Amino acid sequence: MDIGSISRTYDGRVALRFERSFPYPPEKVWSVLTDPRHLRDWFPAVVEVELTPGATLEFRCPQEQTRRSVLPEGHTSAGSVLTVRVGRVLEYLWDADVLHWELTPDGSGGCWLTLTHTTDDEEDALAHGAEWHAGFEVVEAQLAGRPVDWSCWDRAAELSTHYRRDSG
Repeated sequence: MDIGSISRTYDGRVALRFERSFPYPPEKVWSVLTDPRHLRDWFPAVVEVELTPGATLEFRCPQEQTRRSVLPEGHTSAGSVLTVRVGRVLEYLWDADVLHWELTPDGSGGCWLTLTHTTDDEEDALAHGAEWHAGFEVVEAQLAGRPVDWSCWDRAAELSTHYRRDSG
Protein backbone atom coordinates (compact mmCIF):
# COMPACT_ATOMS: atom_id res chain seq x y z
CA MET A 1 0.00 0.00 0.00
CA ASP A 2 1.46 3.35 -1.04
CA ILE A 3 0.94 5.64 1.94
CA GLY A 4 2.87 8.59 0.61
CA SER A 5 6.04 10.03 2.04
CA ILE A 6 6.91 12.58 4.69
CA SER A 7 9.84 14.97 4.54
CA ARG A 8 10.94 18.24 6.11
CA THR A 9 10.94 21.50 4.20
CA TYR A 10 13.77 24.03 4.31
CA ASP A 11 11.94 25.96 7.05
CA GLY A 12 11.24 22.94 9.29
CA ARG A 13 7.67 22.28 8.23
CA VAL A 14 6.42 18.82 7.28
CA ALA A 15 5.48 17.87 3.71
CA LEU A 16 3.21 14.88 3.09
CA ARG A 17 3.52 13.83 -0.55
CA PHE A 18 1.37 11.48 -2.61
CA GLU A 19 1.94 10.46 -6.22
CA ARG A 20 -0.68 8.60 -8.21
CA SER A 21 -0.70 7.46 -11.81
CA PHE A 22 -3.96 7.77 -13.74
CA PRO A 23 -4.66 6.46 -17.25
CA TYR A 24 -6.51 9.70 -18.06
CA PRO A 25 -5.28 12.99 -19.54
CA PRO A 26 -4.41 15.83 -17.14
CA GLU A 27 -7.50 17.81 -18.22
CA LYS A 28 -9.83 15.03 -17.03
CA VAL A 29 -8.04 14.66 -13.70
CA TRP A 30 -8.02 18.47 -13.30
CA SER A 31 -11.81 18.51 -13.40
CA VAL A 32 -11.98 16.12 -10.44
CA LEU A 33 -9.64 18.44 -8.49
CA THR A 34 -11.60 21.62 -9.18
CA ASP A 35 -15.26 20.82 -9.90
CA PRO A 36 -17.45 21.10 -6.75
CA ARG A 37 -19.64 18.20 -7.99
CA HIS A 38 -16.62 15.90 -7.75
CA LEU A 39 -14.97 17.52 -4.73
CA ARG A 40 -17.96 16.97 -2.46
CA ASP A 41 -17.44 13.19 -2.67
CA TRP A 42 -13.79 13.11 -1.65
CA PHE A 43 -12.35 16.44 -0.51
CA PRO A 44 -12.23 16.85 3.31
CA ALA A 45 -14.12 20.17 3.22
CA VAL A 46 -16.81 21.86 1.22
CA VAL A 47 -15.08 24.45 -0.97
CA GLU A 48 -15.53 26.08 -4.34
CA VAL A 49 -12.14 26.73 -5.85
CA GLU A 50 -11.92 29.96 -7.82
CA LEU A 51 -9.07 29.51 -10.28
CA THR A 52 -7.61 32.98 -9.78
CA PRO A 53 -4.39 33.65 -7.85
CA GLY A 54 -5.23 35.72 -4.79
CA ALA A 55 -8.85 34.51 -4.63
CA THR A 56 -10.18 33.93 -1.13
CA LEU A 57 -11.38 30.43 -0.26
CA GLU A 58 -13.73 29.29 2.48
CA PHE A 59 -13.50 25.70 3.68
CA ARG A 60 -16.59 24.40 5.47
CA CYS A 61 -16.53 21.22 7.52
CA PRO A 62 -18.97 18.69 6.05
CA GLN A 63 -21.56 17.30 8.45
CA GLU A 64 -20.15 13.76 8.20
CA GLN A 65 -16.70 14.98 9.24
CA THR A 66 -18.15 16.96 12.13
CA ARG A 67 -19.57 13.74 13.57
CA ARG A 68 -16.12 12.11 13.45
CA SER A 69 -13.94 14.91 14.82
CA VAL A 70 -13.67 17.56 17.46
CA LEU A 71 -14.65 20.27 14.99
CA PRO A 72 -17.98 21.95 15.74
CA GLU A 73 -20.78 21.75 13.21
CA GLY A 74 -20.52 24.59 10.72
CA HIS A 75 -16.78 25.09 11.36
CA THR A 76 -15.13 27.15 8.62
CA SER A 77 -11.57 28.06 7.85
CA ALA A 78 -10.03 30.38 5.31
CA GLY A 79 -7.51 30.14 2.55
CA SER A 80 -6.37 31.72 -0.65
CA VAL A 81 -5.29 30.61 -4.09
CA LEU A 82 -1.54 30.94 -4.61
CA THR A 83 -0.84 29.48 -8.06
CA VAL A 84 -2.95 28.33 -10.99
CA ARG A 85 -1.69 26.84 -14.24
CA VAL A 86 -4.92 25.39 -15.61
CA GLY A 87 -4.68 21.67 -16.20
CA ARG A 88 -1.25 21.45 -14.55
CA VAL A 89 -0.73 23.19 -11.17
CA LEU A 90 -3.05 24.35 -8.40
CA GLU A 91 -1.70 25.60 -5.08
CA TYR A 92 -3.56 27.20 -2.23
CA LEU A 93 -3.44 27.95 1.46
CA TRP A 94 -5.86 26.26 3.83
CA ASP A 95 -5.34 28.07 7.10
CA ALA A 96 -1.53 27.78 7.47
CA ASP A 97 -1.28 24.58 5.39
CA VAL A 98 -0.21 24.65 1.74
CA LEU A 99 -1.78 22.21 -0.73
CA HIS A 100 0.15 21.88 -3.98
CA TRP A 101 -1.48 19.78 -6.73
CA GLU A 102 0.50 19.02 -9.86
CA LEU A 103 -0.44 17.05 -12.97
CA THR A 104 2.29 15.77 -15.28
CA PRO A 105 1.57 13.96 -18.56
CA ASP A 106 3.07 10.47 -18.54
CA GLY A 107 3.69 10.22 -22.30
CA SER A 108 1.04 7.54 -22.86
CA GLY A 109 -2.11 9.67 -22.62
CA GLY A 110 -2.34 9.44 -18.84
CA CYS A 111 -0.78 11.53 -16.12
CA TRP A 112 0.81 11.59 -12.70
CA LEU A 113 -0.98 13.47 -9.93
CA THR A 114 1.22 14.72 -7.12
CA LEU A 115 -0.20 16.25 -3.96
CA THR A 116 2.16 17.87 -1.50
CA HIS A 117 0.41 18.91 1.71
CA THR A 118 2.70 21.07 3.85
CA THR A 119 1.78 21.55 7.49
CA ASP A 120 3.43 22.42 10.80
CA ASP A 121 3.96 19.04 12.41
CA GLU A 122 4.27 15.36 11.61
CA GLU A 123 1.24 14.22 13.62
CA ASP A 124 -0.93 16.66 11.66
CA ALA A 125 0.51 15.37 8.37
CA LEU A 126 -0.14 11.76 9.37
CA ALA A 127 -3.70 12.60 10.41
CA HIS A 128 -4.35 14.02 6.92
CA GLY A 129 -2.71 11.04 5.22
CA ALA A 130 -5.60 8.63 5.63
CA GLU A 131 -8.09 11.24 4.39
CA TRP A 132 -6.07 11.99 1.24
CA HIS A 133 -5.53 8.27 0.62
CA ALA A 134 -9.27 7.56 0.88
CA GLY A 135 -9.99 10.61 -1.26
CA PHE A 136 -7.71 9.34 -4.02
CA GLU A 137 -9.63 6.05 -4.02
CA VAL A 138 -12.81 8.04 -4.69
CA VAL A 139 -11.03 10.06 -7.40
CA GLU A 140 -9.99 6.81 -9.10
CA ALA A 141 -13.60 5.59 -9.06
CA GLN A 142 -14.93 8.93 -10.36
CA LEU A 143 -12.46 8.97 -13.24
CA ALA A 144 -13.29 5.38 -14.16
CA GLY A 145 -17.02 6.13 -14.06
CA ARG A 146 -17.62 3.68 -11.21
CA PRO A 147 -20.24 4.52 -8.59
CA VAL A 148 -18.93 5.68 -5.24
CA ASP A 149 -21.09 3.61 -2.92
CA TRP A 150 -18.92 3.88 0.17
CA SER A 151 -18.13 6.63 2.63
CA CYS A 152 -14.79 8.33 2.08
CA TRP A 153 -14.79 9.06 5.83
CA ASP A 154 -15.33 5.41 6.78
CA ARG A 155 -12.52 4.40 4.45
CA ALA A 156 -10.20 7.03 5.97
CA ALA A 157 -10.97 5.61 9.43
CA GLU A 158 -10.04 2.11 8.16
CA LEU A 159 -6.77 3.44 6.71
CA SER A 160 -5.81 5.50 9.75
CA THR A 161 -3.75 2.70 11.32
CA HIS A 162 -1.41 2.84 8.31
CA TYR A 163 -0.79 6.52 8.99
CA ARG A 164 0.36 6.37 12.58
CA ARG A 165 3.98 7.15 13.37
CA ASP A 166 4.53 3.74 15.01
CA SER A 167 3.01 1.71 12.13
CA GLY A 168 6.09 1.77 9.90
